[in-house]
Amino acid sequence: MRQEQSKEKILIVDDSEMNRSILADMLADEFGVTEAEDGEAALAILAERGSEFSLVLLDIVMPKKDGFEVLGEMNRTRLIEDLPVIMVSAETAPAQIERAYELGATDFIMRPFDASIVHRRVLNTIFLYTKQRKLIDIIESQINEKEQNSSMMVDILSHIVEFRNGESGLHILHVRTITDFLLRKLVRKTDRYPVSEGDIPIIAMASALHDIGKIGIDDKILNKPGKLTDEEYAVMKTHSMIGAKMLDGLYAHKDNPLVKYAYEICRWHHERWDGRGYPDGLKGDEIPISAQIVSLADVYDALTSERVYKPPFSPETAKEMILTGKCGTFNPLLLECLSDEFDNIREALSQNVSENAVRREIRNYADAALYSKGVRASDRTLRLLDYERMKYNFFADLTEEIQFEYNVSENILKLSARGAKKFGVPQEIVDPANEPRFKTQLGENWFGNLSKYLSEMTPAAPEFRHECELRVGGELRWYDVIMRVTWTDDASPTIESVIGKLVDIHDTHIAFDELREKSIRDPLTGLLNREGAGEDLAEKLSKFPEHKYAVAVFDIDSFKSANDVYGHLFGDKVLREVSERLIHSTRVHDLCARIGGDEFLIVFEYDTDIHPIIARVFKSLCGKVDAFDLTVSMGVVEMTEKEQEFEELFRKADVALYVSKNAGKAAYRFYESSMEE
Repeated sequence: MRQEQSKEKILIVDDSEMNRSILADMLADEFGVTEAEDGEAALAILAERGSEFSLVLLDIVMPKKDGFEVLGEMNRTRLIEDLPVIMVSAETAPAQIERAYELGATDFIMRPFDASIVHRRVLNTIFLYTKQRKLIDIIESQINEKEQNSSMMVDILSHIVEFRNGESGLHILHVRTITDFLLRKLVRKTDRYPVSEGDIPIIAMASALHDIGKIGIDDKILNKPGKLTDEEYAVMKTHSMIGAKMLDGLYAHKDNPLVKYAYEICRWHHERWDGRGYPDGLKGDEIPISAQIVSLADVYDALTSERVYKPPFSPETAKEMILTGKCGTFNPLLLECLSDEFDNIREALSQNVSENAVRREIRNYADAALYSKGVRASDRTLRLLDYERMKYNFFADLTEEIQFEYNVSENILKLSARGAKKFGVPQEIVDPANEPRFKTQLGENWFGNLSKYLSEMTPAAPEFRHECELRVGGELRWYDVIMRVTWTDDASPTIESVIGKLVDIHDTHIAFDELREKSIRDPLTGLLNREGAGEDLAEKLSKFPEHKYAVAVFDIDSFKSANDVYGHLFGDKVLREVSERLIHSTRVHDLCARIGGDEFLIVFEYDTDIHPIIARVFKSLCGKVDAFDLTVSMGVVEMTEKEQEFEELFRKADVALYVSKNAGKAAYRFYESSMEE
């Protein structure tokens, strides 16, 4: 791992040491470079010292955790809000690029690397984030200046109540934190309530005053260690009205949103969804949503905190008690929000994190950043290049492929040892177009045609493939020619060199079929992978276009917890169990695939109604695997005559899956166009 302490830092994440080394050589003069060999290592580094970095260069395809999983975790921890990510990959499929942007990536760099492009995009990204952070800091400073005094007074008053009540000094902080999480989830989940993003911090601050009325309760009742008598409980219940009256007396500030929400919360945070709360016996959405959320937050923290009359319950027990109605009834939608945000809430409370935690200040180095087009390869990169060449030559001698390199500027063609032997020519040929032995074996026009093909290639499409007939040992044989070009760094790029291989089609078609079968199968479950699923669906449509089809995409709910709690070997067991249930519950003409991580795909063939088939398969997938409660969330799209492209069908099923998960998981939804909104 390479690291420099005196410069602004960039984290390079790639499982290829060669790629990491090349990028490090390009950037090490201006930045301190830290390297991570896979997604897990990157997340460990970011968890420990993520605030040190100004940028992440992130590969997509990696073992353990791929680039998308890293982005997902950065979204969950909100690190993506302050740390820009540039994706780096040779994969240029639009779906991959679109997914990277949806997960918060700022830019995308394709391999092979162009030094000037890498420099410019890195610097541009840092510059834009610096400007953005400056604007945010200015706005936050202005807002904080205006709200500082009111926030301070709210904290003072609420802590006076806590001190007098003998409760933990963290109770108010916890209620504010839980309120913030639940409100943000609710706003994302539905527009049923008139709460905007701007209302969230105000309601969270107002939640700190929920028990201010306890100032008016006698100490003997307030801090009684045992159970209250009916008379004492009746007195205790008056604290909600006492607090509301205190706030209602602030005539000069009645229209202030903070006072308005604080009044709602103080008066009604002990009301219950079924109408059995107090003081007014409100029912359902008669209770203001601010009071509903603070009520749930208050109960959760009371359960998980120590009190004079009880020990603390575990977060899992508290959640179970609330969901099963042992603490009264709550809005079902808020219970869904609690379930969805449970892991985030538990982690935040365990770290005593508040919503006003100090945010990392980005230092202004954009104006001082310099870059140079010339990139000197380090000793490590040169060593790795030599190692790659050694491997290249070694494997070339073990395969039937004839590998070659052609340097345009020097006009030298280098063949692998097997190729030179087969064609009866030297391994290194200067001016191959005029080499007699080369022309005799390959034909007069072969090199001329090759040059013609190369002249038509562009940096956007650097790979070329075609079949040709070559003479080997006096016999004409068909070869598959596969070439990839590299380019000079001029304004109008020209071909610099060519690497390629000649594959004897006759001798390798059997091995190719075997390799092809492996390439379209998931090695863990034996199911098709995404590429294989796309090809099989295309074949089905071409052979049986008159049949009806539906595409379903599903993933395993809370799969991360299976890995975290029981280990990755158990996670693999869950994936295999899901694949076996999938095979047993689908029919022979249905198509099943694992398309990545814990995400699976099914293509159903049906006659009249797909709904009972989906219901049956969905039910069969759910159930226990040892101690793990296995449930899935699924999205389904029915194929139409107009829409038969695999990628678009997959996208629509994925949209329906997203809606299903947001609605509470353990369910399936059919795609509707309104979901796009």
